[in-house]
This record gives sequence, structure tokens and C-alpha cells, in this order.
Amino acid sequence: MSDVVLILDDDVSTDVIYPGRYMATVLPTETPQYAFADLVEFNAKLKAKQVPQGSFIVAGKNFGCGSSREQAVSTLKGHELVIIAKGFARIFTQNSVNLGLNIIEAPAIEAAEGDELEIQGDEVINVTRGKRFPIVPLPPARQVLIDAGGLIAYTRRRLMEKSPV
Repeated sequence: MSDVVLILDDDVSTDVIYPGRYMATVLPTETPQYAFADLVEFNAKLKAKQVPQGSFIVAGKNFGCGSSREQAVSTLKGHELVIIAKGFARIFTQNSVNLGLNIIEAPAIEAAEGDELEIQGDEVINVTRGKRFPIVPLPPARQVLIDAGGLIAYTRRRLMEKSPV
């Protein structure tokens, strides 16, 4: 179980997640400091490590729309946040799979900041409100990549399994 640390509306652009003015910084080890930079209070909490890993951001439809910048995913992955949204932009979804960001599509999700959520099988449980919301599962081939930590981690593991060392 973890708490909801941020609630966002529909159509959250990658420019909101990782503002374009920071595009000179693209290393996954450096991008997390700019997560939601224009949401000054939330960004300060992230930088001060006041947001525990595994915390939930809950958003509406079309989360991650806009540009295809991978840094919008790496900045969230760097904080090990879990994104629950009513829907995700197509390219953001693929970038999340490639980088191992835990994303959960729950079209009927209802939550408020501070609510305690739990993922159980194929549903999100809002423990605070006593409600359950179905999850739209990712295809198994995509979920296995997220579970492995992303495409590189998955590939590395598969190569090591085949290595005669």
C-alpha cells in the first residue's frame, strides 16, 4: 500500500512532467531533479526525498501526451513513482515499457491526494474510500519488460541466461 501524492487532470503533457527547457540534461541519473519542475512544491518534495518510492500519481486520460521525449519517463522512474491514469498516450506507454516505469491504466479510478491505494491482481483498491477499480492490463510481453526494469535490463538478463559462463 502506498499513498497518492499527486492528482492530475486529463492531457498531462510531457512538458509538464519534464519541461523542455531542461532538455540539455538527458542522463537518467540527472533528469529526476526536474520532475514536475513547474509544480514547485511537489518538485521540492521530490528533491528533498519526502516522497517515498512506490508512491502513486493519479491522473486522468491521455497522460504523457505531447512530445515523445523519453526524459519524461526517466524523470519519474528516477523517483520510482507509480503512475495510475485513466489512459496513457501511446508513445509515453512505449517509453514507460522500455524504461521500466510502472504504469497502471484504470479508466474508472477515483482518488484524492493522501488516499491509500493498493494494487491487487487486476484491480486498484482505494483503501481510504473502500472502492475497487478494474485495471486494463498491458499485454504480457510489455508487462514482462516493465517487471524486469525495462528493455535493457530484460535483454541483459536474457543474454546472461543464455551465456555458457
